[in-house]
Amino acid sequence: MRLATLRDGSRDGCLVVVERAGRLCARVPGVARTLQAALDDWSRAEPALRSVSERLEQGELVGEAFDPRSALAPLPRAYEWIDGSSYLNHVVLVRKARGAEPPETLERDPLVYQGGSGVLLGARDALILPDPSWGMDFEAELAVVLGDVPRGTIAADAAGCIRLAMVANDVTHRNLVPSELAKGFGFFVSKPATAFSPFAVTLDELGENFRDGRFHLRLKTTYNDSVVGDVETGPEMHFSFCDLVEHVAKTRSFSAGTILGSGTVSNRDPARGVSCLAERRARETIEHGAPKTDYMKIGDRVSIEAFDGSGKSVFGAIEQTVVAP
Repeated sequence: MRLATLRDGSRDGCLVVVERAGRLCARVPGVARTLQAALDDWSRAEPALRSVSERLEQGELVGEAFDPRSALAPLPRAYEWIDGSSYLNHVVLVRKARGAEPPETLERDPLVYQGGSGVLLGARDALILPDPSWGMDFEAELAVVLGDVPRGTIAADAAGCIRLAMVANDVTHRNLVPSELAKGFGFFVSKPATAFSPFAVTLDELGENFRDGRFHLRLKTTYNDSVVGDVETGPEMHFSFCDLVEHVAKTRSFSAGTILGSGTVSNRDPARGVSCLAERRARETIEHGAPKTDYMKIGDRVSIEAFDGSGKSVFGAIEQTVVAP
């Protein structure tokens, strides 16, 4: 089942069910006006939404045209947006380029940060860059939307807490990161609003492509019409989404509508490319002594899209352009 949120003039938009082909959708005011409302009452809303999805697929329900440009993020605002760093190759490369050692706990204790969740971008929303010297970078990631997560949830039970999956562009102002981290208090101004794919998809849509708490997909990133990354999302995800849930739930519970990210998807094989410019610059620094690739500029474009083994787009594409304020 594919779900999306259309712009309707309100802050949280209007929940719609989208057919698998992505061309038609149906509003569901009798089930839930917003995705958050559906998540809050998932045991009742989920079967009702599935019924609408089935009727839409079978042509029993007359849908309306779905235009990704009219979509907000599936959750335009969320109770929490938590991002991990599950692909250790990314951490190792970026730190090696700046002469820093990875943390001793790298392989046993996930890195996470809590990002801004009050304003989340739709898949076609512009990336506003007030100052090019800040070093804007895209980051292609996977993310899940959680139901209620009790404190102390363990990895073995965590899959039952996952409601939906998405793709994310977790934008970073790279040149603002060092001074923030030097304070010892984490990211804040270096992390502007994150963008999400047009569709949020239930796990059954993934079939065998979701197993062991990991999505086994291809994540393709196109930058200014050139494919810069075509990475595998499953094999090198060191900490699964279930591991991440266990980690963040160690000391507190989470409410339905929390978004949890994988971190930048990264493969050791350079031929797979990169999911962010920082990783390309890190490889250049390691090989040549200095980076050659610039960060994003006004007018630059990025597209991020995940595909299953048959080549089908799973969540729709994020397509964004960098603009001045």
